[in-house]
Amino acid sequence: MKRQKRNRLTRAHSRGHHAGTIGRSSEDCPFSKLDFREEWMCGWREARTEIASGYTF
Repeated sequence: MKRQKRNRLTRAHSRGHHAGTIGRSSEDCPFSKLDFREEWMCGWREARTEIASGYTF
């Protein structure tokens, strides 16, 4: 049975979260389409907020 691919927006969010955890800038977003860029930025902001509140990865 084939494994189903994850939703592309979910993947953009998780990639943004990862970028935020390793300290990349928000300017490094690889997406140009608005929907994917918004999800990437949301994940990035989430990670930066977690770091600011003391969460360590």
